[in-house]
Formats: sequence, structure tokens, C-alpha cells
Amino acid sequence: MSEHSQFNLLKQRRFAPFFYTQFLGAMNDNVFKNGMIIFMAFGGMTLAGMDVNLLVNAAGAVFILPFVLFSAFAGQLADKYEKTRVIRGVKIFEIVVMVFGAVGFVTANLGVLFVALFAMGLHSTLFGPVKYAIMPQALARDELVGGNALVESGTFVAILVGTIAGGVLVAMMPSGPMIVAVATIFIALLGYLVSRSIPTSAATDPALKLNWNPFTETAANLRLATKNIVVWRSMLGISWLWFYGAMLLNQFANMSKDVLGGNAEVATFLLATFAVGVAVGSLLCERLSGKKVEIGLVPFGSIGMSVFAIDLYFATKGLHPVGQSGAMEFIAKSEHWRVVIDLFLLSVSGGLYSVPLYALIQERSDQSHRSRIFAANNILNAIFMVVSALLAIALIKFAGFGVPQLILTIAVLNAIVALYIYSLTPEFLLRFICWILISFVYRLKVKGLENIPEKGPVIVVANHVSYVDALVISAACRRPIQFVMDHNIFTTPGMAWIFRQMKAIPIASAKENPEMMERAFQRVKQALAEGEVVCIFPEGKLTKDGEMGSFRPGIERIVAETGAPVVPLALRGLWGSFFSRTVNGVAFKQFRGFFARIELVGGALVPAGEVSAAKLEADVRKMRGAMR
Repeated sequence: MSEHSQFNLLKQRRFAPFFYTQFLGAMNDNVFKNGMIIFMAFGGMTLAGMDVNLLVNAAGAVFILPFVLFSAFAGQLADKYEKTRVIRGVKIFEIVVMVFGAVGFVTANLGVLFVALFAMGLHSTLFGPVKYAIMPQALARDELVGGNALVESGTFVAILVGTIAGGVLVAMMPSGPMIVAVATIFIALLGYLVSRSIPTSAATDPALKLNWNPFTETAANLRLATKNIVVWRSMLGISWLWFYGAMLLNQFANMSKDVLGGNAEVATFLLATFAVGVAVGSLLCERLSGKKVEIGLVPFGSIGMSVFAIDLYFATKGLHPVGQSGAMEFIAKSEHWRVVIDLFLLSVSGGLYSVPLYALIQERSDQSHRSRIFAANNILNAIFMVVSALLAIALIKFAGFGVPQLILTIAVLNAIVALYIYSLTPEFLLRFICWILISFVYRLKVKGLENIPEKGPVIVVANHVSYVDALVISAACRRPIQFVMDHNIFTTPGMAWIFRQMKAIPIASAKENPEMMERAFQRVKQALAEGEVVCIFPEGKLTKDGEMGSFRPGIERIVAETGAPVVPLALRGLWGSFFSRTVNGVAFKQFRGFFARIELVGGALVPAGEVSAAKLEADVRKMRGAMR
């Protein structure tokens, strides 16, 4: 296995104990919850005269309720105190809860079991913010995607294993409830012991004063999250995934029984297919994104979530179930393969969608209140899940929808929500376009881009080789960039819309259009004053023969008026590729085909006082070398 594989993190103390701690916690939640549900469903138990179906749905609500009430407090704890101290405290609490829950199983006391279930929801609530906030402190930036992929895939596998184990163990009558009681206590103890090996992780805001009012603190956390619009919209995107997933997962039992003609084994098989698909999609993120936070995968994932859900609707609509078959009999029927493939690819798409959003929140949120941001995220997730359940109930009761109709509804809603999110935050869609370009047209190698500061105003300058230079640079750089480009390229058919969404700044020469040139200079100054990255192609025009032209002095004026430093970039290998020009201006004459190897090389940051057009030109020429 590659030394740089995400799986290598599982061998390192800075990540492995944390991973296994959260895995065991997620598994224990579901061993207890599903064991309790099966115990109620088949034990003829009741509470306050409620029937079993109502009790089962009430159990889901009781488990989610702490996320709404206490997530804000959990975020404060994770920001104020050293994080491993919080984790170990939560694991001790889990042991106490499982001992209490064991009493409920042994005595068949539903009241005790519901209190324990609420407490387990509180355990997960307290663990949630620290779970995501600790990773940016323990991992390097190029490990964030891999770390999140492992956590997301591990969580779904833990949910699957816990759900199956809870049902299997409690069914071992007459001693099933006792077995579940012992198992949950053992898993809780094991989780605490593993947590003892997690390295310390410093408090990010030790001076924070705790607010014990859940309502005012929840409002405060949500206000905090909205201050960074990209983070806020990423949180909404994740919450939508939970809305989507909750509605879909809640249909598995009825889908198995009423649509597919299967028994409980088939419902479990569907859950396993979904969990494995999410795990695969999550793990693919690191390879597809080149170990960086690649939000271009988000639109790709959302497209799959709609396309495969729509096909799942058509795959299930024409089925005529007979009896209730087991899992092996279900798989043996070829008409079911399309259902399984759709469900698997749908869940893979969900993994591709979620991991970049979690990593983006970690990367873009301020370290001092990152835990509270994830607390706000958990609150939104819970709210969206509740709304999802209410919508499904309303569609079933008042519109007469069955499972296929609910699947089609969520597919269409997903497409609408995706379009809305990408219209509000074009950065997601633009990164998708850049990702497609780089993944399917070129093979890009990047070096030296760490010289671009993570924050603050900076100018990057580059040689101008092709019509897609801006997209290549955008695909390679972590920070959003505003490009200054020749107005003729800005209006290129097929590319103009993209350049407008990128907030590119069209410019003309003083001789051609002095007003446009002055407007461009003012927009550049404004962008730098706001701490943005601005890219300039100082040659002023696209090369006609692959050779660099002289850098114009406009860059010197901008630096003199703004004091911004400059990072030189060299584009290599784009000449003669799909989107470049040739000597006579005719495109594609020297076409080198798809998957041409290209490179983007960054030089050392040049302070404002040392900037000159001649120096920057020499730096770029040297980095470019003979590779045009």
C-alpha cells in the first residue's frame, strides 16, 4: 500500500485511536438502538398504552432530540477544553449510560430503556463537534480529505455492523436482552480504553464563557456559522444530504416488504449496500481530488444522487412482489440487480458529495470556534431529518404516495436544491467545471503553489498560453481567484458564462479602450483591499506561437498602489493542447490530444518593494523552461 495512502493514517497514533474510538461509539449507538427496537417490536411491550409502530418511531425521535437541545453546549465544550479530555469524559458517560440501559434490558423496563436511549443520543451529541474539530489539529491539510473519508466510511460501516449486531443479539432468546446489555457495556469500556491513546489536542478558546441556555446558544452558534457564507452554505448542503438520506433509509423496510417481496434479510441487505456505497464513495474522494479539498466533487455527487434515484424509481415501479424472499433468493432474481446497482451508485454519489463539504468546513472555519460551527451543523442536520420525516408522513397520508413515489420525490427535490445551492455559491459549480477539465482533458502536475499565502491580498502572475489558463490555475489553487483577462478572451463563446461566474475582470489596452482599462484597475484594487487573490497575465494577450511576450508595466502600477506581494506562476505544456492557438491563430492545428501532460509551477513570493515587470518576466521564463 502506498506510503501516502489515506489508510496509512490508521497506523499512526495521531489518528488511529481517535478513529477507532468514534467507530466504537457509532457502533454502540446502533447496537443499543436496534436491539431496543427489535426487543419492543417482538416482545409485545408497551409504554403508556402506545402501540409498537408508534414506539418505534418515538425511539428515533428520542435519539435525535439531544442533537437539537445540546449540540450548542457540546460545541462550547470542545472549543473551551482540551479535546481528548472531552472525549474521555464522553466515553465515561457512555459506560454509565450502558450500565443504566442494561438494567432496562434485564428488567424489560421500557421507561428505563427510553431514558438510556435519550442519554445515548446525548453521548453522540457531545462527541459530534469534537469529532470533526480535532481532525484539522491532528492532520496536515493534504490529509484532511483522506481523514474525513475514513471517518465517514467508518461511521457508516459502524452503523451497519451495530444495526445488524443489535438485531441478531437480542433475538437470541431467552437470553438475548442480557447479551445486548453485556455487549453494549463491553463496547463502551473498549471505547474508553482506546480513547486513552488519543494524543492531546489543545483547547482553541480556553477563555470562552459557557452559556448554559440551549436556545440562546443555539441561536448564537447559527449566527456564528452564517458569518462565513461558504461555510454556511456547505452546512446547508450537508444537512440536505441528511434530509435525503433519512427519507431514503426510512423506506428500506417497506421497500423490502411491499415493493421487492423480501423479508427482513432483504431490508438489511439494502442497508448494507447503502453503507458500503457511501464508504466506497468517501474513500474515492482522496484519489479523485488529489488529496486536496476538491469541492468540484460536490456537484458530481449531487448529479449521481438524482440520476440514480430516478432510475431506482423506474427500476422499482414495474416490480410485482410475490411472498417474502430471503436475501439470497432476492439477489438470484435478475430484475433486482438494477435496484441494487442504482442503490449502490446512489450511495457512492452521496459519499462523493459529503466528504468535500465536511473538509471544506474544517478548512474554511476559524480554529477558535470550529467546534461550535460543527455544533451548529449538527443542529441543522437534526432539524432537516425531522422535516424529512414529517414530509414523508404527509406525502404518504395525504397524497397516497408509496415507496417508488417517495424515491422519485427526493430525486427531483435533490436536483432543485442542487441547482439552487450552485446558483448561490458558483464556487462549487466552477470547481466542478475545473475538475472535469483537469480530470478528463489534461494530466496536471503542480509544484510550488504553497508559496501563495493562505490569507490576505496577493497577486499571482502567469504566462498566457491557452483559453483555459484561468481554469487550470483555479483548479490547482486552493483559494478563489479573480482573474484579469483580455476582454476578447472574456467574451469567448462557450467560456464567457464561466468567466463571469468567476468574477473575472475584463481589460483592454489604453489605446483600445482607456475607460475599460481604468475600470479594471479599480476592480483589482478593490479585490486586493478585500484580501482576495488576483491573477494577472502581464503579457496582455494570448501567445500565438507558444513563446512568452514581454510583461507590461501595469503590474508595477497595481503593486505600487496596493502594496500587495506577487507570486509568479509558470504554465507548462499547454501550447499545442486542446485549447491553445497556433502560429496562424487557427485552433487545434497542433492538437496533442486528450490527457496531455501539463504543469503549473509556482515561484517564491516577491515582496511589493522588490516587484518589477522585468524581474517577474525573468522568473516566469526560468520556471517555464523549454516546456511551452
